[in-house]
Amino acid sequence: MSFEPIRRGTAVAALLIAAPFAATAQDFTPETPECIAPANPGGGWDFTCRQVGKTLQDLGLIPSTMQVVNLSGGGGGVAFAEVVNKRNDDDDLIVAASSATATRLAQGAYPGNSMDQVRWLGSIGADYGVVAVAADSEIETLSELLEQVQENPSEVNFGGGSAVGGWDHLKILIAAQEAGVEDVRDVKYIAFAGGGEAVTQLLAGSLQAFTGDLSEAQGFVESGDIKVLAVLAPERLEGDFADIPTAREQGIDAIGANWRGFYAPGEMSDAAYDYWVTQLDTLYDSEEWQAVMEANGLAPLDLHGEEFEAFVADSVANIESLSREIGILQ
Repeated sequence: MSFEPIRRGTAVAALLIAAPFAATAQDFTPETPECIAPANPGGGWDFTCRQVGKTLQDLGLIPSTMQVVNLSGGGGGVAFAEVVNKRNDDDDLIVAASSATATRLAQGAYPGNSMDQVRWLGSIGADYGVVAVAADSEIETLSELLEQVQENPSEVNFGGGSAVGGWDHLKILIAAQEAGVEDVRDVKYIAFAGGGEAVTQLLAGSLQAFTGDLSEAQGFVESGDIKVLAVLAPERLEGDFADIPTAREQGIDAIGANWRGFYAPGEMSDAAYDYWVTQLDTLYDSEEWQAVMEANGLAPLDLHGEEFEAFVADSVANIESLSREIGILQ
């Protein structure tokens, strides 16, 4: 599954950013803005809610602090069901989503639920996948790790923050497939409630490798707890991440980009929907958010409203096809 960064310029961005809070989306103002992160603290969805909430407030794009609620379970399914069944008309609520969300929807892992039961707001960037090991591991390259998998798959446990068959799982299967592993269904993967929990188990010795996103791994890299063997990007990232080799450099043509964005309740009012789409669009075009993206290794992906909904629909279709190809779906 390939990924090309998408960037859409907006001529009015400077005017929107310079305007006071009440100048945009005047028909609606949230009383108690809330973001659900469908995982435990420390993972990518938690990062998305907290960073976006803070920046929205810093820019004056929301009237008060964004409340972040962690609601883990089912690879995002618990949160999805909560929104659809209990909060389907909550205008103050947005929910962090990603390629992992599209993956679970593509595989029918949210029983009775589909992407058209919610409204898709917009993206705030894309997070490239990484494969990492504990800092004291003897393994130095992705090629070396996957050679071990080829020789004895039962001795290598991978862990990530998505469910079995989810995006973190698919990323390592794609890499293993490209590395020549004959039957990728032999690759051992253990699911955790979030990327932070998976890294904790890696450091405890329960796992041999972590598969997740760069934003999830960054703090552990900076603390010296883990080393990233490869980033699943077409070419090396810039800035603080320039030293991380790509899988391609190691002869493994695997690319895994996890888009990050938000959905909202399906019965959200049009005024509220337009408000949140506008605020996220304005956020994305701000210098403040561009700095957050650079600091956290996020690649450009600027889609909002109907464009974003069409993108998610394509993502779901592509992941469904990939899942069938590698045996996750029959």
